[in-house]
Amino acid sequence: MAVTEKYTEEELVLQLQNRSQQAFSYLYDNYAGALNGVIVRLVDDAALAEDVLQEAFLKIWNNFSSYDASKGRLFTWMVNITRNLTIDTLRSKGYKKQQKISADENSVSNYTDGTGKDKFDALGIKNQLVNLKPEQRSIIDMAYFGGFTQEEISKQTGVPLGTVKTRMRTAILELRKLIT
Repeated sequence: MAVTEKYTEEELVLQLQNRSQQAFSYLYDNYAGALNGVIVRLVDDAALAEDVLQEAFLKIWNNFSSYDASKGRLFTWMVNITRNLTIDTLRSKGYKKQQKISADENSVSNYTDGTGKDKFDALGIKNQLVNLKPEQRSIIDMAYFGGFTQEEISKQTGVPLGTVKTRMRTAILELRKLIT
């Protein structure tokens, strides 16, 4: 049985830049659970979640040269890729068509109100939302737990797009203060 290697973030990044498969296995073993949590809070279908996770790791591997440590941590970069890929998948024509064709009630997403309040919060952000103003909380809830774009939030709430952007930015800054 092989000895499991432990890497610091800097060592891991260097090994991944050198295309080390052992480092990539380590990355998968140590981050797949957290990234799957990001997917699961948006996707109800376990098979689709597994597919998205696999695609996310392929995208991470194939685009690792675009990672810039000066812009943020490795985990944050991977979460953004995973979240964006999940949202892209949910918005894809193929996924929407499959949802329309499916007659099975259990396969329909439960995004009834777009807030995703009953979804799993893998990063623990929901606990901090109570510290935000109600108008900021609803925008963050719709964007990060419901998968809505700022334009969609503006249309659904009737709030001007510029105001949505300002409230979201302010809320993110507040959350950042609370978390760090």
